[in-house]
Amino acid sequence: MNNPATTLTCTQCGGELHPDEGQIFLVCPYCSATVYVDKRRVVFHWSVAPTLNADQATAALYRWMSGSQTVKDLDKKSQITGRDFQYFPLWYFKFGSKDREETALEPAAATSVSELANLNIPAGDLRKYDPALDAESEPPSVPLEAALEWFRQAHPQAEVRETALVHVPIYIFKYAHRSQTYTAVVDAASGNVLVNIYPAKDEMPFRLVGGVAAAVYLCIASIPVMGAFSGSDGLGTGLLICSGAGLVAAPFLVAWATWVASKV
Repeated sequence: MNNPATTLTCTQCGGELHPDEGQIFLVCPYCSATVYVDKRRVVFHWSVAPTLNADQATAALYRWMSGSQTVKDLDKKSQITGRDFQYFPLWYFKFGSKDREETALEPAAATSVSELANLNIPAGDLRKYDPALDAESEPPSVPLEAALEWFRQAHPQAEVRETALVHVPIYIFKYAHRSQTYTAVVDAASGNVLVNIYPAKDEMPFRLVGGVAAAVYLCIASIPVMGAFSGSDGLGTGLLICSGAGLVAAPFLVAWATWVASKV
């Protein structure tokens, strides 16, 4: 189980068998024997084909940089300092019942981007690993036993029904922002951007605006209450003052919020 392969040996004549994804029974082309594939004891070796080239991956990274998660104008204020393509290894586990099959991933090599374990790899995208990819493939360095232990910790009641080593195509980017270097990974099959640490928006200015706005309107809302205790006409007068104060305060608060959004 420690040797990932998509090549099996016929139990009758010793001939090489090459199962496809999802195959359970194989017919040996040498002796015509039928071989049952017990997926719990076999580690398949698959790869995923890339659909993005280097320029398309860079464009996907810039789109993510200009999104709502990152600091304003990160795509314009950062500088890409490195870009590397490789097939990264992941341990791929299938578990669950026949009616509801699930999959889980665990890194098969050291990486600073643990989000790689959240990749979505449809079964239809898996293909037999081609040794010609070895030059661009990161060899697995995390033992299968360790990955299985991580899996059991996350899914204590689950039983693994199939195990595979999958090499997925990724672009690893290094970029600099304000004298700090960050890492981002672009899935070359889907274009998804995976990151752990990045220049995120500072939430404190937005919380300050929200807190001040809440305090202002709380004070304004208390005017009718105080007016009600001051006399018979106090409530009506308080409501008028409350409405007017709310209309006056709103443009200033909106302008402040807009200014903060443009700077953060």
